[in-house]
Amino acid sequence: MKSFKFLVAPLLLSVFIVLASATGVDKEIERLHASRNVIETVGTMHDGIPHDILTQCNGIVIIPHMINAGFAVGVKHGNGVAMVRLPDGHWSDPVFVTLNGGSFGLQIGVQSVDLVLVFKHRGVLDRVKNGDFTIGGDISAAAGPVGRNATASTDAALKAEVYSYSRSRGLFAGITINGANLGIDHKADHRYYGPGLTTHDIFATGASTKPAVTGLKQALNKL
Repeated sequence: MKSFKFLVAPLLLSVFIVLASATGVDKEIERLHASRNVIETVGTMHDGIPHDILTQCNGIVIIPHMINAGFAVGVKHGNGVAMVRLPDGHWSDPVFVTLNGGSFGLQIGVQSVDLVLVFKHRGVLDRVKNGDFTIGGDISAAAGPVGRNATASTDAALKAEVYSYSRSRGLFAGITINGANLGIDHKADHRYYGPGLTTHDIFATGASTKPAVTGLKQALNKL
């Protein structure tokens, strides 16, 4: 009987580890699917991100279901993905990111919003691989113009490195961001891609054939 217990215990432990690992990866897949849904929704909206801004941008961050709470204070926490445009014009594989703190416009109560950050220059997002940075502090940000044919025409927008957008209750609009901290979710990257890849490796390639990754890239390419 004792020998049976000794055999069963390691087996149960192995099963538990496998299930825990699968659950972790499932969370990353869910995050990728949610990000794709945000992009697909933005693509169908008349008052979405202007086409010329999307075609000229070199980086994007998508934070689906971000929790925004309080009176005149914004986001508390959000998980999403970041992607950069490669030299050949294609999108890199997504790096998992977190966004915390900051003030996001005048929001009252608690709600879930989708956030999209559009980066003019790839180098801005590349810097995050060495640590985190503050939007509106380390880099300049402005509420992005909306409308498929709109352009970034104001001086503030022209000087900004990041255009920020939010979607809540079916409404899509530019939103101001101050003090939000963007960082790499290294644990999520390791769970999804394996421990051998660095943030630089993920940003440098678009080679992943994982269905959730290719689906997100296809949604971005349709914008």
